[in-house]
Amino acid sequence: MMTAAKKMRTVPIDTAHAANASSRYQHCFDSQLSTSLRWRQSTAKERIERIRRLRDAVEAAAPRIRKAAAADFNKPQAEVNLTELFTVISEANIAIRQLKKWMRPSRAAMSLLTLGTGARTEYQPRGRCLIIAPWNYPVNLSFCPLILALSAGNTAIIKPSEMTPHLAAEMQRIIDETFPSEEVALFQGEAETARALLELPFDHIFFTGSPALGKVVMAAAAKNLTSVTLELGGKSPTIVEADSNVNAAAANVCWSKFMNNGQTCVAPDHVYVHESIADQFVASARSLLKERYGNFNSEIPTDLACIVNERHTQRVINLLNDAEELGATVACGGVIDAERRYVAPTLLENVPADAQILKEEIFGPLLPIIRYKHIEDVITSINSREKPLALYIWGKSPKRIREILDRTSSGGACVNNTVIQVLHPHLPFGGVNNSGMGSTHGIHGFRAFSHARAVAQTHFSALPLMYPPYTPKVKRLIGAMLRWAA
Repeated sequence: MMTAAKKMRTVPIDTAHAANASSRYQHCFDSQLSTSLRWRQSTAKERIERIRRLRDAVEAAAPRIRKAAAADFNKPQAEVNLTELFTVISEANIAIRQLKKWMRPSRAAMSLLTLGTGARTEYQPRGRCLIIAPWNYPVNLSFCPLILALSAGNTAIIKPSEMTPHLAAEMQRIIDETFPSEEVALFQGEAETARALLELPFDHIFFTGSPALGKVVMAAAAKNLTSVTLELGGKSPTIVEADSNVNAAAANVCWSKFMNNGQTCVAPDHVYVHESIADQFVASARSLLKERYGNFNSEIPTDLACIVNERHTQRVINLLNDAEELGATVACGGVIDAERRYVAPTLLENVPADAQILKEEIFGPLLPIIRYKHIEDVITSINSREKPLALYIWGKSPKRIREILDRTSSGGACVNNTVIQVLHPHLPFGGVNNSGMGSTHGIHGFRAFSHARAVAQTHFSALPLMYPPYTPKVKRLIGAMLRWAA
């Protein structure tokens, strides 16, 4: 297995190598056709057996996954357990328990025109699926979609990120040892690999990544009229109202923001805090960060992941430098060790509107805190940007919370919490417009990987009474139906 993984390790690509790689992808894609056709008739029992195999393989590989995550970006074991292993095992167990129910056709009521016809919606496998996963939660965002693809009866090819090579190698080993390539395959490689795979006419593409790359995927899918699920990102805002539990809000925001060192698509990107409680919020957040991660000296905290690579480290540093040069002040953190890819959890105040950090998704451990007086200004600011993946609201007034929810748009939302909407296994998770398209998790993910096929079966019908020629009698009958419909 390790030999196969080495063959797929990234190397400078020449024409012959590229042709050979494309041939390999095409061969695998072709080999999955007969499987996907056969799996259209697969039973819940057969699909559950595949999901169990994957779940058990992930559980067995847990020590290696933890070690690989530490090697790739110093990810703490506790975060690997919670955000990688738990999520995959939980998704698998829910699918195992619920799959028979998900697969059951849903009945449709009759209308006057369809009297005598039985109608139902059946969930048919889409066929051959491509899963392109990012680097921030590689196991979670590769294997959770795979579980849902398998639950719907599909074959799959996975393209993990090249930015976390140790985890990609472990996932390669799991897939190679668990499935034949005509069922599930994984290909490592850089952007050329993704581009080559996107040339193939898959039946569905599930992509997790940035909005910019989501547009590339969608354009490629359009060439083959392939359906897509796009899990993207954006600048997810948090609002902390004057009547909030300030300390609870600070504790929760600091957890969700700096987990994985800010490299989370649903992390709070920036916080609007009412001016009457802003000092308390900042003081509480500063105290909590020092308690959790130390005094941000030259030692990298053991409970904090590193930035994934040098390029992203420099990108985060540039955002911080730009904000400071324009007048922003560091309320906490600001410590940098670029060589070791370390940027300390940092609270920023007085960030000017033209700072780059308020324009692009941060995806790092920098948290701008914006004081506000009127909620109208906050709503206007949120609505002036692209629709975010998440919106977080802290407050006690149901009326005010309802107003904020009704006047904004986001993929998901939380009240008096953050990120919990992603961890909830029975809620749809997805974005809207720039932050994504389609939903995943549980039955919602099963349906994303399924075609909802309408089936109508007629036992008797009144339609022949309305066939041409349109005699006065037929016209009266059609007229009567029109009056009934009105």
